[in-house]
Amino acid sequence: MSKIIKSTAILFILTIISKVIGFCRETILVSTYGASMISDVYITSMKIPMTLFAIIASAVATTFIPKFYEVEKNEGSECALAFSNNLINIVIIVSLLLSILGFVFAQHLVKLFAMDFTGEKFDLTVKFTRILVFTMTFVGLSDIMTGWLQIKEKYSIPALIGIPYNIIIILSIIISSKGNVMILVLGSFMAVLSKFLFQLPFAYKNGYKYKQYLDIKDDNIKSIILLLMPVVVGVGATQINSVIDSTLASTLGDGMITVLNSASRLQEFVTTLFITTIVSVIYPIFSRLSNDEDSSEFKDIIRKSLNIVILIIIPVSVGAIVLANPIVKILFERGKFDSNATIMTAQALRCYAIGISASGITTILNRIFYSMKDTKTPMINGVISIVVNIIFNLILINFIGHMGLALATSISALVKLGLMFRKLKERIADFGQDLILKAFRKVMIASTVMGVVVCLMNSGINHLSIINSKVYVLGLFLVILIGALLYAFMIMKMNIEEVKIILDKVTYKIKNKNVEAEDISQGI
Repeated sequence: MSKIIKSTAILFILTIISKVIGFCRETILVSTYGASMISDVYITSMKIPMTLFAIIASAVATTFIPKFYEVEKNEGSECALAFSNNLINIVIIVSLLLSILGFVFAQHLVKLFAMDFTGEKFDLTVKFTRILVFTMTFVGLSDIMTGWLQIKEKYSIPALIGIPYNIIIILSIIISSKGNVMILVLGSFMAVLSKFLFQLPFAYKNGYKYKQYLDIKDDNIKSIILLLMPVVVGVGATQINSVIDSTLASTLGDGMITVLNSASRLQEFVTTLFITTIVSVIYPIFSRLSNDEDSSEFKDIIRKSLNIVILIIIPVSVGAIVLANPIVKILFERGKFDSNATIMTAQALRCYAIGISASGITTILNRIFYSMKDTKTPMINGVISIVVNIIFNLILINFIGHMGLALATSISALVKLGLMFRKLKERIADFGQDLILKAFRKVMIASTVMGVVVCLMNSGINHLSIINSKVYVLGLFLVILIGALLYAFMIMKMNIEEVKIILDKVTYKIKNKNVEAEDISQGI
């Protein structure tokens, strides 16, 4: 567990750097184009290929890791490498075929993703989509390279791929604003390509060697395909819900897709920063240990991983609800992104934030089932969550508009969490669920107290946003710091084992540094 915490901490820092640049990208996009037709068109055309193939690519990467361990264990490292190359070549062929189909049927895809687009808006989206669909191949290859590096315990490289990606898109936004919007699309194409090219030399350095090997009848490929199809639905549930939200948002007028996208990006920032970082480290460990589902080590990792996620994600989601307005204002309100767009985005963010905790915990639960080669459970619950999302979308959009779309997403995430937790209890009778629920209750109490205090302090300094924005930003950071310290103080007093593990790790490091300093001083 100590090693997991150390690897996660390093990965967390690298992810912060990448995500900060990603936020700069979003800020520059909305400040340059605002909540407008161009931003709606660009976001939709980027979402189409990402949804079409990113679901498949992510599913391939998810099933690839446990299957690689199985092949390596049973047949040796050379066969595991051959299996990897076989999978890569199949992904290249499939993605190229899908790209061609996407190019031919681009008009139908745009209608599916944004049914209310017409005229110039529709034509421009089709044009953008026909270029961006060919990024599918690089998305698939990049995800497999990420899986390879995670297997080799090289977590930092995949965490850095967002840096060149975001920088290229930022440059393309700035250049395209001079009058040629096509530069934005071509730059985005090169940005997706950079994710694969960035990882490739590091994969070679860590044992990967490409070979032109193709055997679709290979037993390992057949078994991964059987695992893959349910994962496509399970992994794709979030993406499908996002598509549904986007399609319905297109009926609410220009800019609504951009508003929901901006709020969703903030939600994704939290999920990626904390949850994806943890998953990147623990999923290969789950996959390695899951061959013995009854082992105490496997159960121990499940409990500790879920508790650590709960410790982190719940206070963050409470903070997002309480501070939605100032967060959106500081990050996005500039240029063509006006105060009205800020209000609408903050409303959506609060609704999304309700489900952040459920979404994050479910991500870990999904990986637990995938590591046990059970892909049907996440698929079934993913389908149920899609149905729940659609039902609540259609109901709530009539009462609270775009907020209803975000709230429906959160409700579906909460439903899926309940179903997944119950299924894990059926699969593994005792994985420490009583201790997990106990930790959850303690964290909820601490987070609620923190949220009330932060809300009151923010109300006290809110007038500063009108008088002096820089002083207000400084004051807001102080409010967040006090809230974080208050939360940390409370959970340290609540006797949660995972908190003790983290504290022991930090204390051990400090003691070692003090001993080293004393040795150096004595030597001098």
